[in-house]
Amino acid sequence: VPVLFCFSVFARPSSVPHGAGYELLIQKFLSLYGDQIDMHRKFVVQLFAEEWSQYIDLPKGFVVNERCKVRLVPLQIQITTLGNLTPSSTVFFCCDMQERFRPAIKYFGDIISVGQRLLQGARLLGIPVIVTEQYPKGLGSTVQEIDLTGAKLVLPKTKFSMVLPEVEAALAEIPGVRSVVLFGVETHVCIQQTALELIGRGLEVHIVADATSSRSMMDRMFALERLARTGIIVTTSEAILLQLVADKEHPKFKEIQNLIKASAPESGLLSKV
Repeated sequence: VPVLFCFSVFARPSSVPHGAGYELLIQKFLSLYGDQIDMHRKFVVQLFAEEWSQYIDLPKGFVVNERCKVRLVPLQIQITTLGNLTPSSTVFFCCDMQERFRPAIKYFGDIISVGQRLLQGARLLGIPVIVTEQYPKGLGSTVQEIDLTGAKLVLPKTKFSMVLPEVEAALAEIPGVRSVVLFGVETHVCIQQTALELIGRGLEVHIVADATSSRSMMDRMFALERLARTGIIVTTSEAILLQLVADKEHPKFKEIQNLIKASAPESGLLSKV
């Protein structure tokens, strides 16, 4: 059942003025209910028709000229995520790649190598990096193999999701952010909860499958499957890096190509997606 957001035009002093049309009504709805609306959805504005005692789609060219009742109805449709990436609108999130997880996480050595390669690529392309560490007092810091030089933020946390107030503030400081490239551990806990919070805030999320793992391959597999169904993009490190340079003539292409060539042979982790 869709959630309906309703208000009466001219019901109170801040109401929509005479002559207002569709766009102003949408702005009014967003000012009243914006924090409750999933902006990934499409909507239709409906007008209550007294003569039929029911709501109808807002007529073309509608303008407010008398007291009326309108509502915003979310459409039950799937919106395709294109997944285009550009360095200027992308942030990398490195989640909880910590020492104490080394013996427990499957293919941990491989995801460390891929994670380090991604961070090197981010530095080459000038992409901001946000890093979290889950309860580092008990679980240790980020592994030494991962170079955090130049990271915009390295933050301890106890919450599973990376979306902390400090992270939201850091994102707000980066103009034009549209996409988050997310990797780390564990896929079905911190990665999953971070991804769901980010898309709820209108950001596009790319999860790097060869840099993301869990203790259990069953948990990892079903988490990636669930996330893909929500419109989150499950991809690979090579696809991410080459999409970001986009052109052989990119000034950093050779350096990115060398990073990819230096990568270790496939470990088998991707076969577990």
